[in-house]
Amino acid sequence: MSVSAITKRYAKALVSLGSEQKMVEAYGQELAGVKSLLASEKFLRLILESPSFPMEKKSAVLTELGESMGLADGTKRFLGLLLAKGRLKYLPQIEAQYKDFADELSGVLRAHIVSASKLNQTQQKAIGAGLAKKTGKKIELTVSIDSSLIGGLQANVGDKIFDGSIRTQLKQIEDTLKKG
Repeated sequence: MSVSAITKRYAKALVSLGSEQKMVEAYGQELAGVKSLLASEKFLRLILESPSFPMEKKSAVLTELGESMGLADGTKRFLGLLLAKGRLKYLPQIEAQYKDFADELSGVLRAHIVSASKLNQTQQKAIGAGLAKKTGKKIELTVSIDSSLIGGLQANVGDKIFDGSIRTQLKQIEDTLKKG
């Protein structure tokens, strides 16, 4: 089974459980917290992923971690399952899939806008409202600046990219002129 299929299966199961328990957002935040901790604490991650370290000791470490972080019982059991099945190394991918499934469940679409210059709040709200109208979903907008765009902006919405940058338009003109 591919890593993608594995991560989707686990993420979908946790979203389903979270939905039943009205804990979708809490589980997502806790998964993100554990993912960040394991990313920053290499030694801890190595212990938990080591095939030579005894499972009961890894389980005790994970239990202590869950207690110290104040994780919900569902998250602790989920992490315990990942540990027992040797899938803890896939936690970053599972967390990313979890976000996607949770967003889908709540009707949220994440959009990333790259602008040539800083956008004020009014412009950001207008872009968000336009995307919400176009997609029919609630938009969560993140914005970054890339001066190499020269002007205009690029929007990454879900799996679609909308490019209205001057850099891209100049490139298209250049390609047209080269073709003759």
